Amino acid sequence: MPALVLAYSGGLDTTTAITWLTKERGYDVIALNVDVGMSREQDVLEERGLAAGAARVIVVDAREEFLRHFAFPALAAGAVYQDAYPLATALARPLMARLLVDAAREEGAVAVAHGCTGKGNDQVRFDVGIRTLDPALAIVAPAREQAMSREAEIDYLREHGVAIAWETKGSFSIDENIWGRSVEAGALEDPWAEPPPSAFAWTRAPADAPADGVELTISFERGAPVAIDGEALAPVAIVERLNELGGEHGVGRVDHIEDRLVGIKSREIYEAPAAVALHAAHRALETMTLSRSQLRLKRQLAAEYAELIYDGLWFSAHHQDIAAYMASTQRHVSGETRLRLRQGAVTVTGRRAAASLYDRALATYDREDAFDQSSATGFIDIWGLQTRVQARRQLLDQMPGALHIASPAGAIGEGSP
Repeated sequence: MPALVLAYSGGLDTTTAITWLTKERGYDVIALNVDVGMSREQDVLEERGLAAGAARVIVVDAREEFLRHFAFPALAAGAVYQDAYPLATALARPLMARLLVDAAREEGAVAVAHGCTGKGNDQVRFDVGIRTLDPALAIVAPAREQAMSREAEIDYLREHGVAIAWETKGSFSIDENIWGRSVEAGALEDPWAEPPPSAFAWTRAPADAPADGVELTISFERGAPVAIDGEALAPVAIVERLNELGGEHGVGRVDHIEDRLVGIKSREIYEAPAAVALHAAHRALETMTLSRSQLRLKRQLAAEYAELIYDGLWFSAHHQDIAAYMASTQRHVSGETRLRLRQGAVTVTGRRAAASLYDRALATYDREDAFDQSSATGFIDIWGLQTRVQARRQLLDQMPGALHIASPAGAIGEGSP
């Protein structure tokens, strides 16, 4: 039988896919589980995969690689989709696609498969990534092709002698990794309804969090977090600690109406305590170490960068170009940010950096003030020269009263009293 590598989560959809790919398509299925942290199925996935008919279940611990080479570069870039979503699921998919292709080559497989449906973003991220890395591989998507209900999947497994006890599924669709938790469907499909407490698993309700909060210091080197309160930690340990601390203090909840790539608006709930805290700390440090021009351009590119990640274009030349600029901006983003996490809020209480552009002697109004205030008059005169010339030649002569300069010719309401 031809070999196929399946991206395997251990859940019902991909477990059913193993049996379907074996029985209906005649593949020898190798189930590849890419562990990017926080999977609810991790303890039982090998047993389930073999019971469903997989020839082998391969588990790859990719948490370190995921954070170091995907989540942390996005953090350094300030990539947050539509100013809300820290891109947890979107960042994991290109890594999974690459590992799928690597496994297919190692196993001599002719095809790969995933469990994505036909109306979400993940199908695009997988398919585009896989076809970019290896156009010769066939892609099979059982959930997209069959669109079975949960009950139909359980019945299908039973019909083929696969007896697995499945827990009662709640009304939500959930995806989790170490960088964040995504929740949709069920009661969340009414955008007017407040999310029920059952939608949250990682974070306390802010009102129930400790009133005093907690203060901590995060250290960065070249834009990447490296320590908490002076203790050097590996990426996984940093994110796990911040997820725990942030969750305890109600930090990291996001309620967002999101524009999916396929054209659907979707109501999404995210829990990302570590990501939210780290983005706040990193932004604060950049205000000390980047110039005004760098900050302005970087903010513009960050939105573009977040969108291309969301849209599944990680392996594009466009991504490589923006990523190169973002990495360059981080040369001097090394230092510390002090945060207070308190009842859902993240507050920056201090920041310092060896290469800081903040000069107290220039900023102070005390006796130590080193700024030459007499230079301001000449600066203002030259800075405003172009505005004065244009106003005199083009604007003031055409309409009486400087207060009307902002009303362009032909504007709605022109000529009204």
